[in-house]
Amino acid sequence: MASPKIKNIMNSEAIDRSITRLAHEILERNHGANELMLIGILSRGEPLAKRLQALIQKISGKKTPIGFLDITFHRDDFRERLVVPQVKGTDINDSIDDKIVVLVDDVLFTGRTIRAAMDELNAFGRPQKIQLAVLVDRGHREIPIKADFIGNNIPTHEGEHIKVFVKEIDNKDGVQLTQLRN
Repeated sequence: MASPKIKNIMNSEAIDRSITRLAHEILERNHGANELMLIGILSRGEPLAKRLQALIQKISGKKTPIGFLDITFHRDDFRERLVVPQVKGTDINDSIDDKIVVLVDDVLFTGRTIRAAMDELNAFGRPQKIQLAVLVDRGHREIPIKADFIGNNIPTHEGEHIKVFVKEIDNKDGVQLTQLRN
């Protein structure tokens, strides 16, 4: 088997700039933070949501409610996956009713993760609106889902994969594109 070719796409500074830009765009589109609630999709959406929350508070002076979704059992490929799922549990303590919920995730690919997240959200109430913020959009949708806020568009080809590293989980920040060599 050929060894993979790895290309660094974003470093720590690029990620910080993207998250800062996302925070400003979220506030601008929603006319402030009054009705906002951030929901990070586990696992790497959690630290990204926490970073956005801190920046939104720094910019607006308002602490935005935050929660986290574990979509493990809502995935449509749950039974097909060969790994035993690590269930962390959903953690949403504030009401999402009539809030502008911003789902936060690291990579948008097929759209299936976001569909599962919206299914899980239904158990918690009825938001005014659901928006999507992602650090990386790599294309290749299988479900008609579009991000409202995108840190970086990285078009990929078949056989290429995007890996996001966050210091809270991986002890470093970065985004890599991995391509199997032929």
